Amino acid sequence: MGEVKVDDDSILKSFLAEVGEVERDNEVVRILSCFKLNPFEHLNLSFDSSTDDVKRQYRKISLMVHPDKCKHPQAQEAFGALAKAQQLLLNDQERDYILTQVHAAKEELRMKRKKQLKKDTASKIKSLVDEGKHEHIYEQSEEFQKELKLKVREILTDQEWRRRKMAMRISEEEGRLKKDEAEQKEMWKKKREHEEQWEGTREKRVSSWRDFQKSGKKVRDTLVAIWLITYFIWAKHRPKPLLSLIRPKKERLVLQN
Repeated sequence: MGEVKVDDDSILKSFLAEVGEVERDNEVVRILSCFKLNPFEHLNLSFDSSTDDVKRQYRKISLMVHPDKCKHPQAQEAFGALAKAQQLLLNDQERDYILTQVHAAKEELRMKRKKQLKKDTASKIKSLVDEGKHEHIYEQSEEFQKELKLKVREILTDQEWRRRKMAMRISEEEGRLKKDEAEQKEMWKKKREHEEQWEGTREKRVSSWRDFQKSGKKVRDTLVAIWLITYFIWAKHRPKPLLSLIRPKKERLVLQN
């Protein structure tokens, strides 16, 4: 009978261990299925939780999904997501940003509810009688919290899309500026190379011009000499003009008399 008792105890311990592993695995799955932009979901906390609540909850859940204690193949990934969630909520700037989106989500849901109450006279009267207490109770209800959670997801998604779109535009603009800067540098580089090359051939150009001037002067002198010789030969042997053969009128009159 004693041996049976030992077996029962071992089975019970094994069963409890399996239940523990199942809970750990379920927690890993829960963390990885959370909306990535909402760290409150990763820590399974309400939006009005304090920083102390964040620290306590992180300590509790991190022990469950720590890779050294949890055998789930994605335990490391879940543990990292949990650590990032705590880091965001302990950062004042990040926390304020998320809470601002939560406040915007609440305002949208409140406006939606006001429109609904206009159609529901009984609820509207009860709300006025309770002096706002009815609305406060409603916002603490599970129904409102579910709607709030979905609305926060919607707003955070929209803001993240805007942020990424803006980052993309900034990146494109930076790329364009870098391209223009590179083209400008290349242009100035070519200009400097051209000036250096032009300055390097200066002596050669000056020498060529001097040689051209010298050779040009010789050619001009030769052409002038040829022209003068040709002119003198032509002047010496040119035929007399026809008018010179015709005697002047005065001489003809003298001969006739």
